[in-house]
Amino acid sequence: MSRAASLDPAEIAEWSAWLRLLETPGVGRVTARRLLAVHGSAQSIFAASLAALVDRKTALALAQPPEGWAALVERTRAWLEKPRPGEPAHHLIVLGDGRYPPLLGQLADPPLLLHAVGRLELLERAAVAVVGSRNPTVQGVDLARTFAAGLSQAGITVVSGLALGIDAAAHEGGLSGPGGTIAVVGTGLDRIYPRSHLALGRRIAETGLLLSEFVLGTPPLAAHFPQRNRLIAGLSLGTLVVEANVQSGSLITARLASEAGREVMAIPGSIHSPQSRGCHALIKQGAKLVESLEDILEELRILPGAACPVAAEGPDPAGTTAPGSDDGDSPDPVLRALGWSPATLEVLQLRTGQSATDLTVRLFELEMDGHIARLPGEIFQRKACA
Repeated sequence: MSRAASLDPAEIAEWSAWLRLLETPGVGRVTARRLLAVHGSAQSIFAASLAALVDRKTALALAQPPEGWAALVERTRAWLEKPRPGEPAHHLIVLGDGRYPPLLGQLADPPLLLHAVGRLELLERAAVAVVGSRNPTVQGVDLARTFAAGLSQAGITVVSGLALGIDAAAHEGGLSGPGGTIAVVGTGLDRIYPRSHLALGRRIAETGLLLSEFVLGTPPLAAHFPQRNRLIAGLSLGTLVVEANVQSGSLITARLASEAGREVMAIPGSIHSPQSRGCHALIKQGAKLVESLEDILEELRILPGAACPVAAEGPDPAGTTAPGSDDGDSPDPVLRALGWSPATLEVLQLRTGQSATDLTVRLFELEMDGHIARLPGEIFQRKACA
């Protein structure tokens, strides 16, 4: 079901029945799947006697169209027929459709209906989820973008959740290569959340894929994001956590990936960084420790289709070089002293022996050249591309 000058009435009747099933109060995905298994289609459910299959309350609810259903059908019809100027086709994909992602069908709780905008062929490709903190370090953002770019250059689709921080960086990296990116959102596809990602969402719609199981008009409710996370994990062969604290929603995605039998991978960081503790906890629990793109490809048994930019962009993109150690790659003494963990001016003075004045001048130059980032509290951190 996708954009057309005029939708076929039979097509409208089919997805209207799916929307009615999903919107009926008291009918969750488990009950809906049970009814579908018996009757074969959403339309058949509403033409059948349900007394033997559901309780009386549910049967009565199914007997009447839910409140707002007719308006939702009309909104969905308009959405399918009339995308914004220049926007790619809009699609509805139901469980059992030939375009339905095979990996999602393997979940214990697969979505019954998907809204999609963009390149449906990305659903057929090998994919890796890249997720992490909404409040990452500068290095974390660089790592997410760099690893995602490497995956995309290797022809692997990058899946993430369009959230602030690591998700956004992962999508940016995915957009830079032929693998592309899929953004799974926790709202209806007529909304972009957060609003600050409106431009990013439109870029993904143009060259990647936006995906949601929520009907049009659905707002960004907190309960929706764990549901979204199961789709991020379910679409992917494995999930890479770049940075996460121990309460991060990214750990929910990692748990869901593990429960679905998919690989879980994590990038280690400084033992002093709260944003590394979630990754370290995953590694202790058996997640693959990732230091390079090759680690991911090896874990997932994927042969790269293109050169890996991750190895070329930094001697230690995972940030595992010991603080203050000589990484053996950079000729600059300040970069060597900084290593791959955050450090204050005072610490760098001790490591380099330089005066505060000389060191401040050099740090400013490195910052202007894009080699380091200045964090709150006059803390400096090297970027992965340095």
